[in-house]
Amino acid sequence: MTALAPIRLGTRRSALAQAQSGHVADALAAIAGRPVELVPIVSEGDTNRASLSEIGGTGIFANRLREALIAGECDILVHSLKDLPTAVPAELVIAATPQRADARDVVITRGGTPLHELRHGSTVGTGSPRRIAQVRRRAPHAEVVDIRGNVDSRLERVSSGELDAVILAAAGLTRLGSETTLRREELGLTEWPTAPGQGALAVETTADAPAELLDALSRLDDLDTRIAVTVERAVLAGLEAGCQAPMGAHAVVTGDSIRLRAVVYEPGGGRRIGLDVSEPLNRGYIRRNGSGNGADAADGADPVRTARELGDSAAHRLLEQGAADLLP
Repeated sequence: MTALAPIRLGTRRSALAQAQSGHVADALAAIAGRPVELVPIVSEGDTNRASLSEIGGTGIFANRLREALIAGECDILVHSLKDLPTAVPAELVIAATPQRADARDVVITRGGTPLHELRHGSTVGTGSPRRIAQVRRRAPHAEVVDIRGNVDSRLERVSSGELDAVILAAAGLTRLGSETTLRREELGLTEWPTAPGQGALAVETTADAPAELLDALSRLDDLDTRIAVTVERAVLAGLEAGCQAPMGAHAVVTGDSIRLRAVVYEPGGGRRIGLDVSEPLNRGYIRRNGSGNGADAADGADPVRTARELGDSAAHRLLEQGAADLLP
């Protein structure tokens, strides 16, 4: 790449993907002093309209993009981290996790009735197995409708009266700047943990990317976000469950400690197995630019490694309590 050559950012074609990629592109251009151009790529998840609960969600939004990156069709990718498989190909590296947005889910209704107070037989739309199980626990009297589609189409199904409610990610609504007269109910992360990595983005590039690109990307990285999502994704990996598994995990870094809340749900919503744990973090570190592994501490302690170990330990504890019986 020449000094003035644009950085090619591969992204899905959806409005949300374009919006969040645009935010990263603007930030990266300011850091690198080079233009960043979006390269739209069509993923399997964009063309296969079957239910996510039927086809499984592992990699359907990411695999084609990763193929394009490895083939040299683009220089970097921006993913919604919750859609990204936990296994990273050897040729690639997650070079940055920018500061996380709101990780909560929200219920969208016409009149503002809380989810648990919706009348008997109300229709609630979502295509996520986790959200389906959570709705069945929170509002067992409601009817869950398995849906796909972009944010605007889901909002329209509520506005038109076709559905009484839909469950959406708060971060997506914010990034799109969606304006609506519909009412929203924020769902607390303690009782309603969301998908591992929800609200966070992952900027991925090749492991042999130019040093100047890796350096620029490292300046987009937020360490607290990387630590938190590392814990959550380690739980998912330890359970050997895909991105669409009926489980939620949310971690938050506060000072020198990290707290994790993880729950595995029975698909029908009847049972759940959960835990809530905290772990101290060593904050002394030296950043290793472009490593994709976050930070190395000067005294040998690595907060990202600690996070990974906490997530792996949590997964083992969930399995010991019978979580494998609830996972597909």
